[in-house]
Amino acid sequence: MTAEALAPQSVDAPAARPVIDRGAIFAGWVGVGMALVIAIAFELIIAVQSIVFLVAPIAGILVGAYANQRSERWRPRRRVIANSLYAALVTGLSLAVMYALLRLLFIFADSGYPDFNRADSGGAPIGIQCATGPDCTYQRYVAAGRDPELRGAGVTDGASFGSFVVREQLQGGGILVLLTLAGSLVPAAWRSLHQPPSPARRVSATAT
Repeated sequence: MTAEALAPQSVDAPAARPVIDRGAIFAGWVGVGMALVIAIAFELIIAVQSIVFLVAPIAGILVGAYANQRSERWRPRRRVIANSLYAALVTGLSLAVMYALLRLLFIFADSGYPDFNRADSGGAPIGIQCATGPDCTYQRYVAAGRDPELRGAGVTDGASFGSFVVREQLQGGGILVLLTLAGSLVPAAWRSLHQPPSPARRVSATAT
C-alpha cells in the first residue's frame, strides 16, 4: 500500500451560506437610484431639505419590502431581517452622502453673488466683500439677522461656519441612515410574523 493511499483524504469544506440573498443585493442598487432621485428632488428642484428626513423612513419601508419580495424570502426570520437591513443600509448611506455633498457644494461654492463682492463702474469694491465658500454663506446668514443664533452655536466667522456646517452634515447623514434602517424593520417584521403563502397560492398568483 502506497503512502498516498494511507494519507488522509481531504474533504471539501461546505460552502459558506451567504448572509443575504441576491434579491436584497439588487434591491440595494435600486435604493441607490431611489436616494439619487430623493436628493435631487428635495434639494435641487423643490429645495425643501427637511422633506428628505421625512421621506427617509418611507424609502426604508419600500426598499426593505422589495428586498424580500425580490428574493421570495419568508423564512428564516433572521434572513428576512438581514435582507431588509442590507438594502436599507445601502439606501441610507447613499442618501446621506448625496444629501451632504449637495448641501456642501452650495456652501463651499458660494461666490456671494448677487449680494456681496460687488464693484462699481471703475472696478472698485463696494459693499460687503467675502471669500468664496463658507465665508460668503456666513455673511448671508448675518445679513438675514441670524448672527445671535450662529454665535450660540459657536460660529463667529467664515472658518467656524464651515466647520459647523461639516459637522451638521455628518450628524444629518447619520440620522438619515438610522431613519432608513428603522423604516426597513417595518416590512421585515410584518413578513417574518406572517406565514408564507402555500405553493398552490403562489402558482395561482403567478398564473393571474
